[in-house]
Amino acid sequence: MKTEKQKMLTGELYDASDPQLSAERSSARVLCKKYNDSTDDQELLRKEILQELIGGYSEGLSIEPPFFCDYGSNISVGEKVYFNLNCVILDVNMVTIGSNVLFGPNVQIYPATHPMDYKIRAEWLELGKPITIGSDVWVGGGVIICPGVKIGDRSVIGAGSVVTRDIPDDVFAAGNPCKVIKTLTQEE
Repeated sequence: MKTEKQKMLTGELYDASDPQLSAERSSARVLCKKYNDSTDDQELLRKEILQELIGGYSEGLSIEPPFFCDYGSNISVGEKVYFNLNCVILDVNMVTIGSNVLFGPNVQIYPATHPMDYKIRAEWLELGKPITIGSDVWVGGGVIICPGVKIGDRSVIGAGSVVTRDIPDDVFAAGNPCKVIKTLTQEE
């Protein structure tokens, strides 16, 4: 029989009030609080906290506080990834981010979702779908990335967009819902 955590990570309905999951979220919130309370001159402390918090930590990860996540352990980043102020990742499923990725302020990454059937929602069961963001991507401020989305390499997501479906490589996409505006060339 699968644990609630195993169900969560495989995208099945799970009970978020499970004691193991509750404890892991609590630990992540403690680390986020420590990180958010740190100051700019505490670079070593910030790095140590991120190494403990982020499951797939890589060198060059830079996050401007405040930052919030559910678990942290389900986040994997490549090298040289930057998050501006006030970003949120509800990592109930894997969030995989490539290298050389820039996130503007107030970006929200939401693998977490709820059943459409109100009867199942009434049981307080939820689920998550993985999100993948390629390398050399720029995500503008205030973007919301919805469950199950993949954003291709070298693409740019315009500020304020709501990304509800996959975005291919090498495009500028924007809007609500986010859609491809144009293909990018190397000169841009």
